[in-house]
Amino acid sequence: MAAAKRSETPRREKPQQIADELRALIVSGELSEGDSLGHEPDLVDRFGVSRPSLREALRILEAEGLVTVVRGVHGGVVVHEPDERMTARTAALVLQSRNVSLADVFEARSLLEPLAARGIAGNRGRRAAVNELRQLVAEEEAVIEDPDAFGVANAAFHVRLVALAGNQTLTIVAEMLNEIVARAVTAVSQADDVVGSLSTRRRGIRSQERLLELLESGDGAAAEEHWRSHMQVVGRVMLGQQASTVVDLLHHH
Repeated sequence: MAAAKRSETPRREKPQQIADELRALIVSGELSEGDSLGHEPDLVDRFGVSRPSLREALRILEAEGLVTVVRGVHGGVVVHEPDERMTARTAALVLQSRNVSLADVFEARSLLEPLAARGIAGNRGRRAAVNELRQLVAEEEAVIEDPDAFGVANAAFHVRLVALAGNQTLTIVAEMLNEIVARAVTAVSQADDVVGSLSTRRRGIRSQERLLELLESGDGAAAEEHWRSHMQVVGRVMLGQQASTVVDLLHHH
């Protein structure tokens, strides 16, 4: 019976088999960002397949964001490691298909980050975490008059806040949510609107500094409550009139 079931299972097509093999090498770290897989003829010989089969395999990986095929004499197949941009684009397609608003995505961030703050406050290694976050705040202050640079530095603070709580799965989710919010808001707003006025950015930094004081004191409940209030205010500033806009990253790579 088992043998019969096995025989009924369709064999994976050759292009998919090639894509699976290359994907496994990338995900395992055997192939790194920027590595070259060589040219098409090299890969045809390596896998012993026809050029159409190879090209179909590469199209699969290109669609997943794992390779770039550069045409021409000096071209080749270049590897890309999975990152939050790739995850965000895939998630955004699902969110868009369900008509999910930017406000809904931001609310997910607003649920995660206060919990992360509470987790850091209760961690024995919180002083090291606070020192790292304090350095990120200093980097924000250094570029506070440049809205674009400040936006990048501010996003780094939010991502590390969750990462320092110690749960890798939540860190990946937070990176994805940050990427979706940042790219979507940038697509529908002017740069100055995304991170607010200079005075708004200064207030944001003061709020971050207050959070660090609470984290350092180990007051998890107060840190969680403070950051929940902070995220509510930030959401109103970032999203403004675009809160009900449906997630759409299809045309904003």
